[in-house]
Amino acid sequence: MSNNGDDIPEAPGVFRLSDLAGDATDTRDSATDTGARTTTQSAADTDAAADTDTDTDTDTDTEGFAELLALFRSTAVLVPLDPFGSLWTAEQNGVRWICAFSDEATLARFAYAQQDAGRPWEYRTVLGSRLLDEMVPMLPVPAGVALDAGSPDGMLFPPVRGVVPDAAAVDLGSGTQGGAR
Repeated sequence: MSNNGDDIPEAPGVFRLSDLAGDATDTRDSATDTGARTTTQSAADTDAAADTDTDTDTDTDTEGFAELLALFRSTAVLVPLDPFGSLWTAEQNGVRWICAFSDEATLARFAYAQQDAGRPWEYRTVLGSRLLDEMVPMLPVPAGVALDAGSPDGMLFPPVRGVVPDAAAVDLGSGTQGGAR
């Protein structure tokens, strides 16, 4: 299997997800699951804190996303192939998302969720920057990358300026793509 010309060590590209069954079970304690979190802060406290910290939170969120984006761009991720040999994608609200995974265990959990863990899954190891800068612009519709789809730590890299090339970015004001496709 090719590593797409990048100097990335190639991981085995085909595996049977049942071989990873031990890694694919969710061992999180339900009390620590993000869906099970509780808070004792009142709504009034939350509103007051939101009013005073909005600018700071926005700056922090932007910086945090920029750091995650830089890390994603420099990281090799696993991109499964569909039964036809194309990159596995999903569409939602007119955006096509290339599905990428940080490791085999996360990909295995995704396959189990798809109820398709019984077949061998082929995948490519690709740098995040290659997905955003080269693969996204090749798609005929607005596209981004969904990292670790279906997991509590999943992340979306949407088709907006600063994430994908300007020609592939969607202009949020008008809802149109920046370049001709």
